[in-house]
Amino acid sequence: MSAQVLVPRPLVPQSVPADSLPVRTVEPVCNTGQYSSCGLASAGFRTAKYLLEEWQQAGYTSAYQAFADRDGSEKLRYEARQLAAECEARAQRSQADTTRRLGERLLDTHYWRSELEREIRDVTAETELLLQEKRRLERSLEATEVPLSISTDNLQCRERRQGAELVRDGAELELLKEVELIRNVQELLKRTLEQTIQQIRMNRDVKEKMEMDWSDKVEAYDIDVTCGRYNNQSTEIQFHQNSSKLEDNTSTPETWAQYSHEIIYKAERERMASINLRSLIDNILEDTTEDLRSQCDVVNSAFAQRCEEVEDAKRNMESHLQNTLNEIGGQEKNISALKQAIKDKEAPMKVAQTRLYQRSYRPNVELCRDPAQFRLVSEVGELTESTEFLKQKLEEAEQSLRNLEDTRMSLEKDITNKANTLFIDRQKCMSHRTRYPLVIKLSGYQ
Repeated sequence: MSAQVLVPRPLVPQSVPADSLPVRTVEPVCNTGQYSSCGLASAGFRTAKYLLEEWQQAGYTSAYQAFADRDGSEKLRYEARQLAAECEARAQRSQADTTRRLGERLLDTHYWRSELEREIRDVTAETELLLQEKRRLERSLEATEVPLSISTDNLQCRERRQGAELVRDGAELELLKEVELIRNVQELLKRTLEQTIQQIRMNRDVKEKMEMDWSDKVEAYDIDVTCGRYNNQSTEIQFHQNSSKLEDNTSTPETWAQYSHEIIYKAERERMASINLRSLIDNILEDTTEDLRSQCDVVNSAFAQRCEEVEDAKRNMESHLQNTLNEIGGQEKNISALKQAIKDKEAPMKVAQTRLYQRSYRPNVELCRDPAQFRLVSEVGELTESTEFLKQKLEEAEQSLRNLEDTRMSLEKDITNKANTLFIDRQKCMSHRTRYPLVIKLSGYQ
């Protein structure tokens, strides 16, 4: 009968491959020698003692087992040290590489943050300049109310001209042009002001987006700085389960950079649009101011020319009035002289008629048509004819006097109308036009 010896094996650690350990096989020991108790007479019986060979075999087996266990343990310790060293080196390399990549990320974040800061400063400065231009537009638009009120007031004042002086002259035509120009300028300034307000709103919108992106990058930069400072001796570190899981809403480095690039590109585009708009506003204000002042000078020249024309006409009519008054005086004297001449013809008429009357009482044949009689009759006829001529001339003189009086009244009325026109144009209109805004005010600087 054979005996089989079983030796327990040590558990194999999971980190060491099972095939790298030595395989130990124990052979069964059988008593087959000269002193074996396995004879035919003792078949089926086993004594309590081992044979010498069995004892030797057991010693050899124990020694071999000890040697194998020591060898396996030494190999396991060597492999464990090597694995630990490799894992430590790998962990250090990984941590160093992660720290380096965090540093690179910090550089990228710092770059885009700096670009955003620069663009935010530029957009803020540009928006402030555009706000100044907006205030210029508002002041300029407000300043155009004064020329408009002056022009409309001039037109209303000139409606109070009297008679033939209520004429559509060059000054009125230029005033109408001025009113139309001012209204066109106001419409242009209003449209430009609306465009400026819209551009300011767009500048502020893109600035807000950049500030939000900048704020996110500042927060991410601080987080990455904190992460970069962590090491194995840090006291704040701890386990966070599932922290290595990627979120669904994460971005890629390409989309991350593209987002900031698009925002900065849009900001630069809006900033260039704002710069162009400021240049346009400056040109518009310069052109409109020049047009308004030019038209104002044209209107003032038209008023001055019209006042000179009215003044010349007034002086001419005053001269005619003076001559008419002189003529009226002469005509009145002439009428007095004619009346006196007619009255002076009464005495000779009385003498001649009395003579004829007295001679009509001559008796009988003495009632003769002598030359004296014929001369008396002829004298009466001449006196009658002269009186009729004088009366006719008196009527003509009186009619001429009436005509002169009518002319005098007409001249005086015309002179009064022209004086009223001069008062309106000079005292009302031209003096009012001295309040016309200056170039600096129309340009929106005040």
